[in-house]
Amino acid sequence: MSPLEAVHPSTRPDVWASHAAPCAVRFIIQAEAEADVLCRILNLFALQQLIPQQVEVMRDEDSFSIEIVSDEQSWHRAQVIGEKLRNLISVFDMTLEPAQPARSALTG
Repeated sequence: MSPLEAVHPSTRPDVWASHAAPCAVRFIIQAEAEADVLCRILNLFALQQLIPQQVEVMRDEDSFSIEIVSDEQSWHRAQVIGEKLRNLISVFDMTLEPAQPARSALTG
């Protein structure tokens, strides 16, 4: 492995949708406010070599409202991640929707 590969790992190919272009998606998650929930949720992205564009978390007493925007995966891979999120025991609800691609701060 070259030094650059260690810094910039390649994304995991989507063998089920190999010709699908990456798309921006928003995961809207409602979950129990437990100490390890955020780690378990973000680990599902890390396992796919994905780094979300944006992660927003709000705690309301005993629940989390989490919004994750990611633009590196195909729609199919986003659906697979969404199903894995739904299967986490602490997650009450998960909605997946298309998101507007993040714009660079330089372009406005």
